[in-house]
Amino acid sequence: QVQLVESGGGLVQPGGSLRLSCAASRSIFTIYDTGWYRQAPGKQRELVAEITSGGYPNYAYSVKGRFTISRDNAKNTVYLQMNSLKPEDTAVYYCKTRSTSWGQGTQVTVSS
Repeated sequence: QVQLVESGGGLVQPGGSLRLSCAASRSIFTIYDTGWYRQAPGKQRELVAEITSGGYPNYAYSVKGRFTISRDNAKNTVYLQMNSLKPEDTAVYYCKTRSTSWGQGTQVTVSS
């Protein structure tokens, strides 16, 4: 089974930026839609951004205009560029396709 590994999280001040990466062990992102999800403490996991197998992005209303999802097919990697971060963006971020399991995620903490 293909595994996805998330990275790039960290501690950032409000208004700052981070870029998350989701690396696959082989090429699957052109076959399956890929989503970035997040789960904050005490809350349900939610989809924040998705890129279709054809490369079209979709965003949750809460992140639209601040987050950008993109893909590098040669590197088998999907990215989530997060700008103008807010404390409410604090969560563990995961990437997933229909064919993969949930990974460890990467922690994003937005705090001054």
